[in-house]
Amino acid sequence: MLRVRLLSIVFVLLTLSLPVSTIAADNPLAGIPLRNIGPALTSGRVSDFAFYPGQSQTFYVSMASGGVWKTENNGITWKAVFENENSFATGVVVLDPSNPNTVWVGSGENNAQRSVGYGDGVYKSVDGGKSWQHMGLKDSGHISMIRFHPEDSNTVFVAAQGPLWSPGGDRGLYKSTDGGANWTRILSVDENTGINEFVIDAANPDVIVASSYQRRRHVWTLINGGPGSAVHKSTDGGVTWRKIAGGLPSGDLGRIGLAAAPSEPHMIYAIIEADDKGKGVYRSTDFGESWEKRSSHSTSSPQYYNELYVDPQNPDRVYAVDTFTQVSEDGGQSWNKVSFKNRHVDDHALWIDPTNTEHLYIGGDGGVYESWDRGQLWRHVRNLPAVQFYRATPDNDAPFYNVCAGTQDNFSLCGPSRNTKTDGITNGDWWVAQFGDGFKAQIDPTDANIVYAQAQYGSLARFDRVTGERLQITPMPGADENNYNWNWNSPLIISPHNHQRLYYGAERLFRSDDRGESWTTVSGDLTRKIDRNKLEVMGRVWSVDAIAKNVSTSTYGALIAVDESPLLEGLIYAGTDDGLINVTSDGGKKWSTVDTFRGVPDMSLIEDIIASFHDTDVAYAVIDNHKRGDYKPYVLKTENRGRNWTLISNNLPERGTAHTIIEDHVDPKLLFVGTEFGLFFSNNGGESWNEMTSLPTIAVRDLEIQRREGDLVIGTFGRGIYILDDYSPLRTSSKTLEAEATLFGVRDTWLFVPDARRGWGGKGDWGVGRYTADNPPYGAVFAYYLSKDLQSQKEQRRDAEKERAKQGGDNPYPSWEQLREEDREEAPSVTMTVRDAAGNVVQRIDAPAGKGFHRVAWNMRYPAPDPVNLKPDNNFAPWASPPQGPMAVPGNYSVSLSKRVEGKLVEIAGAQSFALKPLFSGGLVTDDRQALLDFEMQSNDLYRAVMGANRARSEVQDRIDHLLKAVVDTPASSEAQATALRALKARMHDLQVSFSGDRTIASRAEPVPMSISSRIGNIVGGHWDSQSAVSENYRASYAIAEAQFKEALVELKAIAADLANIEAELQAAGAPWTPGRIPHWP
Repeated sequence: MLRVRLLSIVFVLLTLSLPVSTIAADNPLAGIPLRNIGPALTSGRVSDFAFYPGQSQTFYVSMASGGVWKTENNGITWKAVFENENSFATGVVVLDPSNPNTVWVGSGENNAQRSVGYGDGVYKSVDGGKSWQHMGLKDSGHISMIRFHPEDSNTVFVAAQGPLWSPGGDRGLYKSTDGGANWTRILSVDENTGINEFVIDAANPDVIVASSYQRRRHVWTLINGGPGSAVHKSTDGGVTWRKIAGGLPSGDLGRIGLAAAPSEPHMIYAIIEADDKGKGVYRSTDFGESWEKRSSHSTSSPQYYNELYVDPQNPDRVYAVDTFTQVSEDGGQSWNKVSFKNRHVDDHALWIDPTNTEHLYIGGDGGVYESWDRGQLWRHVRNLPAVQFYRATPDNDAPFYNVCAGTQDNFSLCGPSRNTKTDGITNGDWWVAQFGDGFKAQIDPTDANIVYAQAQYGSLARFDRVTGERLQITPMPGADENNYNWNWNSPLIISPHNHQRLYYGAERLFRSDDRGESWTTVSGDLTRKIDRNKLEVMGRVWSVDAIAKNVSTSTYGALIAVDESPLLEGLIYAGTDDGLINVTSDGGKKWSTVDTFRGVPDMSLIEDIIASFHDTDVAYAVIDNHKRGDYKPYVLKTENRGRNWTLISNNLPERGTAHTIIEDHVDPKLLFVGTEFGLFFSNNGGESWNEMTSLPTIAVRDLEIQRREGDLVIGTFGRGIYILDDYSPLRTSSKTLEAEATLFGVRDTWLFVPDARRGWGGKGDWGVGRYTADNPPYGAVFAYYLSKDLQSQKEQRRDAEKERAKQGGDNPYPSWEQLREEDREEAPSVTMTVRDAAGNVVQRIDAPAGKGFHRVAWNMRYPAPDPVNLKPDNNFAPWASPPQGPMAVPGNYSVSLSKRVEGKLVEIAGAQSFALKPLFSGGLVTDDRQALLDFEMQSNDLYRAVMGANRARSEVQDRIDHLLKAVVDTPASSEAQATALRALKARMHDLQVSFSGDRTIASRAEPVPMSISSRIGNIVGGHWDSQSAVSENYRASYAIAEAQFKEALVELKAIAADLANIEAELQAAGAPWTPGRIPHWP
């Protein structure tokens, strides 16, 4: 019987297993599942759209650093379809016009922004994004456009901007005539200049107009143009090219965006970055041969924008995506802002419905928005968990900690690592600690209501979660003192020795001992003090008037990484953007500096430093040199307080800058490193590294450990926050895992009833598009590892036969006895046995028996008392739930692991102890848990008896019905026997009323007395999901149910005895077989 409970969900036993195929070869635990907690309330930067022609509910979204996502229902649900390739940053997604199931992706974000991600060329899918093939241009860095020949989609053109931070690479306009199998560069300018965009004349595809783009970014600067930027035209399919000058500005140019007007075949627009005189929007009516300047309109930062979109039905309506996207209705002469009311700014992609140009999709730093009135009102897509996090920090809130993390242009967001709700973690559980771009947050370890959160360039606020107030506490310069050099991403820590002490880094290090009320400097300028304007870029020093010189770049010479030893107060490490590590042992009175590191290019950015929890002399650092085109990971260790550093990168992949490192607080040899393309761990202090294979390809920008819980918190740049719940199994050596079975330690577990105040559970009644992230499995979670599969005799024989066949040997036919044993063999199984402190078995749990890592969750209850069901139905109504037993009491428990092979049960891993801790106490929660359990066990026994008797009643009724037919079919039977059977049937009807209610009256919507089954069902369903003391209402109802059941059971047994006598008589009379009888034979 299903127990119906209002607003309640019961969590059944849950198993999570790691398939063997996903486990890294080097470490059997490398594929332990991670849990994503979102959020999706802001999403992340969008770079492109691709819509299925004629079916606009199906489309793809290219995320700047979150892969490619697909929806087939206009955003109700999304699927990540590009997440396990070699790149995660994407700039372009397009569909083959002759076959929209063929999807092309250009990897590498197509702008020159400071946090831009790089790619490795072009990818192609021929099955709608289910699988991908790399199509080449591996060293292109950033693909900015892909287009097809109007008459032959196997002829593909690709614009490659080329590497942003270094010369050379696959840079230019490329053409393939065989669907991407081979490529020819048809337009090349120089080693520093790539191709930004191009347009193809639909009427004459040999005519192509392209814009070249010279740019370079380093840590210290951006140059977003030069003599290489220009407009080029070919009239022979790209064999030859001319540089176009007619009507276009002279001198150095920057980024040039091009767009053709679909409804006016010869019309092209260009938005050109240049000096004040030359910048603006230009138009050509002869497909690029000559140009007219329409206005001086420019975007706020062309390195980040400068893309135009022409209305497919109106050639004079042009959109320029920007911080505030603007639209022109007169061919670019005048411009007005598109409404950004209730919409994030910073737009990068626009789709205009070709059949209804009022219908728009716009994508920007805040995700995806849809409008049906040409941009007046917008709907935000709030179920796309692709937030770009720079940093992430867990607090010490109890019972569950929160994660506060800084985003790219979407604030500093804080949300729960888990909660008690049945629907998990929703967007509404997150809140804003600081606006702007967010960076490293810190939370007072003694008071989680005090949050320190940053915005860009050192804007530091102290946020009070109680009042919701923010106090800006950034250190301010003195009279006549220059503003401090705050990096875009400034380092902030709370001293592990004083929770009111903050350290905050600009070019010097500041300290506050009063939570930011006042500040003192504890260092001078700790950088190299280099004049960045004297450094060469693209082979020379550039003029002050160079295009966008130093725009969107932090002032060079600032601290990036700071940490204080948890073992020695005043031992502080400070790393700079120009490659220095500074160390003080006395709180800043004296500093020593290391300016070169063996195996690391000088002046590389020091991105992260941590001091060891285990050894005062040990610290770790990661160094980032990708902004000079060097993508190697540099992970270093010092064993003498920073005087010398040794590389421990070892077997980390050479492609993938290291961003962050963290050390386990229990095992000094367990380290985690986040790189541009994933998460790695080492069990041996960095001698070798293993990739965590359950994470999609993504940049891991920050790692922290919530030490109380033993969780690893992972901040990714494009896929939100991940948590590795209880990573303690990773402290296990590979040698230990060679044992047949390893049962890992069990964390103490909070005992509570899941909270259904937000609905039935999961997404509730509010549609599948409602975003929710999973909590950890409910209950006590048991993790174990099996070094090999548990195999049946048949499986062992077949494996042996396969091996002999490989060797060319014979496979003799098994004996009949052997095959009979195989046919009758019980399948091998694994059982987890939970016991209480007295050793009594509380629950036995079936668990996976395959090789690998598994997690099983016990729902902290005794077994359900329902009758055994060999074919249970799991398709429950929202208000119904699977059977459950009484809730266990707080206290100490243990779990052991056993296997059953060939019918024999053998323990294979000894017991691990754990405790159930009450999450709530006081108020309506009873203090006498044992009394509550005693009543629940009492009602459990009665429920089991009632449900069993009711099933037995049904079986007796079935026997009677069959015998009534048998009487007719038995010549020697008597009418007296038939009459006796009908009398029994009448008694059974009366008994049915006792058990299940009077259907005659109830079916006519009139009240009837409560049946025994309903009464005990109400007791179980109404009370077992509460930790309140047993009410007199339930005790009185139980007494009624017990008394009524005793009478009903006596009658049932009497009917069964009478029925047995009639069955014996009919057996003797030669009646055919009926259920419940075994035939006699002499």
